[in-house]
Amino acid sequence: MQPGPDISFEKVGFSWEECCLFHDFELHLQGGKTTVFLGRSGIGKSTLLRLVAGLLTPDRGKIISSNSCPLKQQIAWMGQQDLLYPWLTVRENIMLGSRLQGEKPNISRASVLLEQVQLAGYAHALPAALSGGMRQRVALARTLYLDRPVVLMDEPFATLDVMTKLSLQTLTANVLRGKTVLLITHDPLEACRMAHEICLLSETPLRVDRFAVPNGEPPRAVEDTALLQTQGELFHRLNSDEK
Repeated sequence: MQPGPDISFEKVGFSWEECCLFHDFELHLQGGKTTVFLGRSGIGKSTLLRLVAGLLTPDRGKIISSNSCPLKQQIAWMGQQDLLYPWLTVRENIMLGSRLQGEKPNISRASVLLEQVQLAGYAHALPAALSGGMRQRVALARTLYLDRPVVLMDEPFATLDVMTKLSLQTLTANVLRGKTVLLITHDPLEACRMAHEICLLSETPLRVDRFAVPNGEPPRAVEDTALLQTQGELFHRLNSDEK
């Protein structure tokens, strides 16, 4: 399997309601790695992901991948809303990408993912029968099912209880190994577990500072001493940036 492509922002400018969020913004993200973005609410994290996904268009500049395929065609997207189709079953929602692309659904893959997100008994349930956390797990399974080289995730574990969150962080890191993953979170522990690189976003227009991650490959053990130390340092840095 080819690793996911590098992604580069080249002199990107973007304004929203007369507020300049990006001005000559430049950022290079390494392919095949997970980059985690942290920063205060409203700083531009979700906007950054939407620009990469092609859901928003830069006022100037461009966002490119290192391969010859258009970036928009390489992306799996998981937003903050689960966006499940209420008339489709859980398994049908997971396989929706195949249906939209006119491909034969991979029922076996969907069933494996249902088991991995701890929803094996809900394949034929409708979304209305699920809790918010269960719906988010279905949305995660749908994203992983697509098997795209670039995966954009906006707070994918936010509504989950702690133990389920840790389990699905591990699953996600393993399934997406070798892909280019951009992940937004407000959780320093999640960032330290999942990231090959941590980017701290601040100021308007947007500025990025790199933050050193613990040694070792994600997903890192939650009880790892170096991870816990880095988590504390990251929390202190984020707290300082808020003041």
